Amino acid sequence: MTAQRTDTTHPTTGTPRTRRGPLGDTAAAGTAPAGTAAGGLAGPAAPAPHAKAADTAVPVHPLLAGRWSPRGFDPAHELDDHALLALLEAARWAPSAVNSQPWRFAVARRGEPAFAELLAALAPGNRSWAHTAGALVLVAARTTDAQGRSLPWAHYDAGQAVAALTLQAGHDGLSVHQMGGFDAAATRRVLGLPDTLAPLVILAVGRHDPRADLPAPLAERERAPRTRLPLADLLLSLPAGHRRAA
Repeated sequence: MTAQRTDTTHPTTGTPRTRRGPLGDTAAAGTAPAGTAAGGLAGPAAPAPHAKAADTAVPVHPLLAGRWSPRGFDPAHELDDHALLALLEAARWAPSAVNSQPWRFAVARRGEPAFAELLAALAPGNRSWAHTAGALVLVAARTTDAQGRSLPWAHYDAGQAVAALTLQAGHDGLSVHQMGGFDAAATRRVLGLPDTLAPLVILAVGRHDPRADLPAPLAERERAPRTRLPLADLLLSLPAGHRRAA
């Protein structure tokens, strides 16, 4: 699901139009909802510093350094339309090969029937904590274009859209945990997905709760420091005779 662009005013009356997106009618186009920034961003202007910020070799943007994947979510926190639309809009503007925009999203908030169905499709280990998230979002990729031609970079492009969504969430004081452990066939049945859409991942979205009641092994993982391979291990050596860029 992606929000659609509309003209900002009605062609006859000149009054602001109401925009209809994936979550129903939203604020008039060109206006910011009450309590949001003029750019339409819901939540605080910047995230608070977090104890699990990455120990980077050189400084990087705080949104990147502070991004992590918690399992503890606030079960009392609810995601409103504007909060979810900000995430989806960030994803909508991600780059893609030949602007194919292959990403598709199915959004279900906690308490909705579709939330329970997506939760049931998760692997047991993910199901044990994801029920407290404010929303579950299935991310799928369209693998062929309108002419039936293969979109070989669709999965990569969908990942870029999720990255944009995740950073927007961090900006808005929210957290995202991406889960590959789910029954893709079950989500196909539940959502009636065609063969041209490949289910890729389910996102748990909500407000992190450091006091969340998690099983002991998961609570320990929540407290563990974040680690990454050294950068030197990730760089490929160039063949002899090639010069490395300065």
